[in-house]
Amino acid sequence: MDKYKLENHGLAPGRQVSWNLSPARLYEESLVRGVAKLAHMGAIVTLTAPHTGRSPNDRFIVRDESTEATVDWGPVNRSVSKAHFGLLRTNVVDYLNGVDLFVQDARAGADETHGINVRVVSESPWQALFSHNMFLRLGPEDLQRFVPGFTVLHAPSLKADPSVHGTQSETAVVVNFSAHEVLVVGTWYAGEVKKSIFSVLNHVLPQKNVLPMHCSANVGPSGDVALFFGLSGTGKTTLSADPGRSLIGDDEHGWGHEGVFNFEGGCYAKSIALSRETEPEIYQATQMFGTILENVMMDEDTRVIDFDDDSITENGRVSYPIHYIDKAVTSGRGGHPDNVVFLTADAFGVLPPIARLTPEQAMYHFLSGYTAKVAGTERGVTEPVATFSACFGAPFLPRPAGVYAEMLGERLREHGAKVWLVNTGWSGGGYGVGSRMNLGHTRAMVHAAVAGQLSETEFVRDPVFGLDVPMAVPGVPPEVLQPRGAWEDTASYDTAALRLADMFKENFQQFENQVTEEVRVSGPR
Repeated sequence: MDKYKLENHGLAPGRQVSWNLSPARLYEESLVRGVAKLAHMGAIVTLTAPHTGRSPNDRFIVRDESTEATVDWGPVNRSVSKAHFGLLRTNVVDYLNGVDLFVQDARAGADETHGINVRVVSESPWQALFSHNMFLRLGPEDLQRFVPGFTVLHAPSLKADPSVHGTQSETAVVVNFSAHEVLVVGTWYAGEVKKSIFSVLNHVLPQKNVLPMHCSANVGPSGDVALFFGLSGTGKTTLSADPGRSLIGDDEHGWGHEGVFNFEGGCYAKSIALSRETEPEIYQATQMFGTILENVMMDEDTRVIDFDDDSITENGRVSYPIHYIDKAVTSGRGGHPDNVVFLTADAFGVLPPIARLTPEQAMYHFLSGYTAKVAGTERGVTEPVATFSACFGAPFLPRPAGVYAEMLGERLREHGAKVWLVNTGWSGGGYGVGSRMNLGHTRAMVHAAVAGQLSETEFVRDPVFGLDVPMAVPGVPPEVLQPRGAWEDTASYDTAALRLADMFKENFQQFENQVTEEVRVSGPR
């Protein structure tokens, strides 16, 4: 048994406690308890309704001496008092003491110096399997001497009381940096567990001069590393799972003195419209034992999955260990990046499919973090909505955006990485008029950029956004590269482009005092 007992967390469990069960045992427990079903190729299927995405308004950080001056308090980082946390924690502990518990010990961060030990204590066997998939797995000796750096007390069946606990609703995800704990109540959506630990690292690592990043990463045969920034639904997972390159990680990384490292030991990919033809490696993972399919439709008789059916949500998910990808980098580490790709799902359909950025433009667009909230990613979002999310990950950044932007700028200058802006959104018109970018064309553009095939290409300056757009890309029709020409009504394009440019300018006003003049003037004209 683990030496660091649950009693050290103030728990006094009155029922069965299962420690670090294997995936097979967690399968059995999930099926016997009726909280999961078996799909035809061996994955398990779970449902988390009504929460089928993150609940950003229900995320809190305890405001105390350790966070008062470091957290960017506001609508993203909502504060809760130590007293309210204490009341909620008491209720969580009382609840967990009365149910069967599943404990999973793991690691977040492939860099031994900068990672943290994570313990998840949950009422759910399939959530324990999720933790096994998503975090870095430890060997028997490491488990025997394991001491958690952060603990997640996971009680999704328990509901918060706003009048007692200072929350917004019956759902709450509360991080206490002083106590090194996370409380999760009122939601079964598994992504809340991994994102809470991501937020923890986003606060802790800058103190160690390590840049935490909401990005995927892969490495080519020659050792060249590429980063892919973007919110959910913009293509991070899809585009980084390149059969010609090896996957370091699909969502969360740190960039330290020796290069980049994965925070996780698994992938959490969107499954809507997933097919063997378009995303073969991710699709293959959905057919494997140990995989969790979250909020996807399944035929009750044949147990065959229909990834095109969005009846439950467009935010269906698949969770699997990273080694299910054939060319995964099992060490979770790579060198300093050669290329950085910003992914945006432009709902207006006016940004070019690919553009090269100067270092100053890179800082501007990193701070802007323009994209679209894709349907289903968050509760209440039923169609893409244009939004700006600083550093392509504002919901997960406890510190002011300028802290992360400055660190990225320092690393770009030091290591000379090329930066690209890639639009995976719409072309020929905005959402509802135009069509989504062809995935094959996007793959070709990204490949050309990362492989250095655009170094001798002629570029033309976009008159509105000031971006350098390549005139030719191997495997991509030239007409695809110029967004204005893809519109039947060019006057409507001009109107939409100017509208988006104004939105950029208005949004960037909040950062003007945090950047140089060169960065301020590098946005849209």
